[in-house]
Amino acid sequence: MRRHHRARAATLTATVLVGTVLAAGCSSGSGGKKSEEGGADTSAGKANTPRMTVAVITHAAPGDTFWDLIRKGAQAAAAKDNVKLVYSSDPNAGNQANLVQNAIDQKVDGIALTAAKPDAMKDVVANAGAAGIPVVGFNSGLDNWKELGMLEYFGQDENIAGQAFGQRLNELGAKHAVCVIQEQGQVALEARCAGLKKGFKGKTETLYVNGTDMPSVKSTITAKLKQDSSIDQVVTLGAPFALTAVQSVSDAGGKAKVATFDLNKDLVKAVADGQVEFSVDQQPYLQGYLSVDALWLYRTNGNFSGGGAAPVLTGPAFVTKDNVADIAKFAAKGTR
Repeated sequence: MRRHHRARAATLTATVLVGTVLAAGCSSGSGGKKSEEGGADTSAGKANTPRMTVAVITHAAPGDTFWDLIRKGAQAAAAKDNVKLVYSSDPNAGNQANLVQNAIDQKVDGIALTAAKPDAMKDVVANAGAAGIPVVGFNSGLDNWKELGMLEYFGQDENIAGQAFGQRLNELGAKHAVCVIQEQGQVALEARCAGLKKGFKGKTETLYVNGTDMPSVKSTITAKLKQDSSIDQVVTLGAPFALTAVQSVSDAGGKAKVATFDLNKDLVKAVADGQVEFSVDQQPYLQGYLSVDALWLYRTNGNFSGGGAAPVLTGPAFVTKDNVADIAKFAAKGTR
């Protein structure tokens, strides 16, 4: 994947790309194995470059609304750039790798993927490179994108975000936190809890739950809170899990607070109402948008952000009761 570009820019520091994000005009369902063309409304200033096809392939689990934001961002960029977008997802790493190989076999012009299980992506990213198909990473795989041979990476440094999260808990006076991981072994989630433990001065425990079974998530968190009344902070790694944790705290009859990573419109309301203390927003819409736009820029003008040496950071951005009103109007549209 043109590793000589990276050598020229080895000393670059992390680059933050700031640009106008165009809102997508259609709703998006959750993932699954089915692939389909994105259908966002065409924005003003649509590119007149030749039509190209980009595959966006994630590890999204069915029903997780976080990925709707990723998809809408990708659709917005595709509409602007005259790109046919093919979106697919599977939470099983092996199945996700098969989806990547399918895209290679279909001779797409570019691939954007998440590397939640980097080892599973190694061979297919190499296959894409051999086929002359540029690959960019986003959302998961920050520590592995360069060794996998990807052109660029868009996302949040989850360990640093976790440390910042822990420091904020220190300011709020928390003493005993439980970090709820909804998918064991997923590198981004594990990094968040590891960063939390590093930044938080109090006691940190990790609690694994089955993120595909929300009733089970609720009962597992409730049981943990009942078992240990000293827990005063529940940290979740996704908006739906934060909302469930609020119910668990109520069911357990405790006084634990809830704070979370990631955002959706329901979570925005919970922050505004004080049910959730704060959220760390990695801006998933921006990740989807930049990933597709980056492949268009590379194909049409040879551009690549970060010089192939540094990631493009999209977070962390803290959403609190003090600033949530500024974000609410975008969340209502389904783009934050």
